[in-house]
Amino acid sequence: MKLAILGGGGVRSPFLAKSIALGAKEIGITETVFMDINEEKLFTYGKIAKRISEMIYPELKFSLTSDAEKALRDADFIITTIRAEGDEGRVFDERSALNEGVLGQETTGAGGFAMALRSIHTLKEYCTLALKVAKKDAPVFNFTNPSGLVTQALRTMGFKNIYGVCDAPSGFLRQLRDITGEKDLNFDCYGLNHLSWFRNLNVNGKDVTEKILKHPDLYKKTEMRLFNEELLKLSDYDLPNEYLYFYHYRDKAVNSVLSSSETRGETILKINNHMLEEMRTIDIDNDFEKAFECFMRHYAMRENSYFSIETGTVREEKFPVPTAEEYVKQPDNGGYAGVALQFIKAKITGEKVDMVLSIPNEGAIDFLKETDVCEITCTVDKDGVHPHKIKNIPEMQKNLILSVKHYENLTVEAIIERNKAKAVKALTVHPLVLSYPIAVKLVDTYYEKYKAYTGEWKSR
Repeated sequence: MKLAILGGGGVRSPFLAKSIALGAKEIGITETVFMDINEEKLFTYGKIAKRISEMIYPELKFSLTSDAEKALRDADFIITTIRAEGDEGRVFDERSALNEGVLGQETTGAGGFAMALRSIHTLKEYCTLALKVAKKDAPVFNFTNPSGLVTQALRTMGFKNIYGVCDAPSGFLRQLRDITGEKDLNFDCYGLNHLSWFRNLNVNGKDVTEKILKHPDLYKKTEMRLFNEELLKLSDYDLPNEYLYFYHYRDKAVNSVLSSSETRGETILKINNHMLEEMRTIDIDNDFEKAFECFMRHYAMRENSYFSIETGTVREEKFPVPTAEEYVKQPDNGGYAGVALQFIKAKITGEKVDMVLSIPNEGAIDFLKETDVCEITCTVDKDGVHPHKIKNIPEMQKNLILSVKHYENLTVEAIIERNKAKAVKALTVHPLVLSYPIAVKLVDTYYEKYKAYTGEWKSR
């Protein structure tokens, strides 16, 4: 079986390759192709990914290409992890929003809207090509941000085999397992991508919510460090996704970024540019250990600064810088690739597995439409994907979900219909904007910047 990766020149590619190589034999993947239109990054990070894969599972056929049709031809499964306009686009989006006094984070609010303008049309082209050359009904695992919104758009356009995946829920679950030592710990997730909550914390069916809420490391060694117990009480003790920080601490987040010397996007751009400059001086083929050290050292800078600009705090746990040999021997944390591989395994073997996906609601959350894409715990088996029904969602969460879903649907309609009025309405109703004049200004700014992706829009 063939697995195609669109966006294989991204900085996360070596981690993606490790997960794939570790799981490929068990589920029958014999070939993987990493594709990217940026050839320099493809033959830097993609080449590191290729070597990592060969160290773990040399029998797996691994290739790099900048030809999308070649990558997708006869693919059984497809992963998309694309950043159109690169880090420079992220910086523009953030600064444009901050200039108007609103958050520019790349997946929520104005920043997420801007990224959707270029992500959705880019993915539409690739998914259309996949329908022509990939295997029939080949599942597409969409990691391209804003993942839930992009998945909603592609589903609305008629692509029925798209599944949105985010590693935030699985990452949080891993943190909870680490602090408790309970490797069989699970929970139910509900909401939207980067706007979700976790409940029903259990170990083999036994409720452990109270135990975890009282754990001394909950607010130190997990992403709950961003919140406090009083906020949990207001949320009926449903644990919030880390990205809810931007909603519940909106003013603090905006002020923290404005008072910083640079935005998160500018930090990432600087780190990545420095890494790429150093990589240009290294012969990856003949001095792989040096290249890997360079890569991991810079990636650690990214991870250790995660959420630091927006919150003014840093993670207690520091990202390590192992050698390549040490890295391939470390247990794999799965990440988003792990979610995709679990899905593939369940479909092939029929073995049931629970995972968090962004899929059409289909009655799982009673106040959303059937076609509304939500982020929810699902059971995957050979018969398909079955979202868990979540009942009695508190009013506070319900109102926020409905507001942001309204924004998402308006954004999708605006992009598909090329309708400027709907785009303005979308940002006007978003909880992180809530201003008609600001919405007008930002829609004009982003439309002018990304007209090559959106095409000409009508005013109504």
